[in-house]
Amino acid sequence: MTVGAASIDTTAALSRAVAGPPALETRDLTIRFGGHVAVNAVSCAFHPGELTCIVGPNGAGKTTYFNLISGQLPPSAGQILLGGEDVTRLPVPHKALRGIGRAFQLTSLFPNLSVFENVRLAVQSRRRIGLDLWSVWSANRAVREQAEDCLERVALADKRHLPVASLPHGDQRKLEVGILLALQPRIFMFDEPTAGMSVDEVPVILGLIQEIKRDKSKTVLLVEHKMDVVRSLADRIIVLHNGNLMADGDPAEVIASPIVQQAYLGIAAGDESAQQEGSHG
Repeated sequence: MTVGAASIDTTAALSRAVAGPPALETRDLTIRFGGHVAVNAVSCAFHPGELTCIVGPNGAGKTTYFNLISGQLPPSAGQILLGGEDVTRLPVPHKALRGIGRAFQLTSLFPNLSVFENVRLAVQSRRRIGLDLWSVWSANRAVREQAEDCLERVALADKRHLPVASLPHGDQRKLEVGILLALQPRIFMFDEPTAGMSVDEVPVILGLIQEIKRDKSKTVLLVEHKMDVVRSLADRIIVLHNGNLMADGDPAEVIASPIVQQAYLGIAAGDESAQQEGSHG
């Protein structure tokens, strides 16, 4: 594990290094807003088959880091590499076509269209099928079958004909995940995927992320505040603080490290019982 500038344990880094080239990498990625550095020279490599949770307090730079990777924001400095290709300056649509998928911000929902039509449009976008008014594109069996499969996977098949505007917030979040599945990215980026969902809805999304994680050709990045979700999903945790990479490594080691315990779990140094609860509770 790496905490701050000091390398405490390089085992996790070495195991990733021998796993092959990274699917996604940021090198000294930086963005400044006037005199404020929101993300400061963050260098991380993410590998296929690995789920990395990005944690930190509000204002740490997590979502801004996501926005840089997916193309919503142009960096002030640094590089973004996708499969070794420099995609730093590519706009969102071009990054999406190359395989960077961003849930909840990559694709806007069409509130006046049905649930099914929203997913079908995403399938067509991925397949690069245009809307030709002279063809009956709605009868395209392959497109329809893939859209139906995505709706089944996010438990929305029974609401396929409803207009999106009529869906409760939790179902809209599930639909956004369904749209991401339809785009078939190599890199899945989830920004607090269970936020606003009821207790009954959360297992659907967590189970889906677990399913994606089992596909060793996919790379998953997850911003999450709920530590029980982090513990259940993460292969690796990175911690951002004031735009800086503060810790990177095995989940148990990162959560148990004193600097992370103090900064993010509110546990005072030397409070062994609280540290144990923070690590396992």
